[in-house]
Amino acid sequence: MIKIIIVDDHPVIRRGLKQILLEEPDMEVVGEAENAQEAFKIIHTTDCDMVILDISLPGASGVEILKQLKYEYMKLPVLILSMHPEEQYALRMMKAGASGYLKKDSAPEELVKAIRKIISGGKYVSSSLAEILIAEMETFERPLHEKLSDREFQIMRMIASGIAIKTIAEELCLSEKTVSTYRTRLLEKMHKHTNAEIISYALKNKLIE
Repeated sequence: MIKIIIVDDHPVIRRGLKQILLEEPDMEVVGEAENAQEAFKIIHTTDCDMVILDISLPGASGVEILKQLKYEYMKLPVLILSMHPEEQYALRMMKAGASGYLKKDSAPEELVKAIRKIISGGKYVSSSLAEILIAEMETFERPLHEKLSDREFQIMRMIASGIAIKTIAEELCLSEKTVSTYRTRLLEKMHKHTNAEIISYALKNKLIE
């Protein structure tokens, strides 16, 4: 049996995933979690072959959970399941150690296909993500946003979405001064000067919806 743990904060999504996997005779959901704390508690105490992980979780983000998982369980495969378009997070998650990236609106057959590919030791990417990867390999200069740390990238997207510094600080449990420092750093790295320039860049590169 392929033993799977699902980490997603939406009960409906978890139920839907379980229903899909129940139809496969060799797949079994052995644990569920809706946040980072629950996820690590279950993973530490439950034998599993793979983790299906959402990016947007309360508290620690999927990116942070993925990095911690790969630090503690280097060989444990992690399939990222996200509502975000591949252009926004896929490359970053794959570079952080994910074994695959799949959008939540993908067909059930694609989810099963991804799981089997990853369990067999491979990496799973959709045809559209494969094109993005090829395009990046053919591009000599990295996109400006690829120079950002994960936290800087997160804050850049929030700024580009029109969220105020104070609100960003509250949502990320940081001080306004710390968020402002991150903003200064990401502006320098991206050679930008204003929020308007960040918004324009994010829209042009499809980093926000």
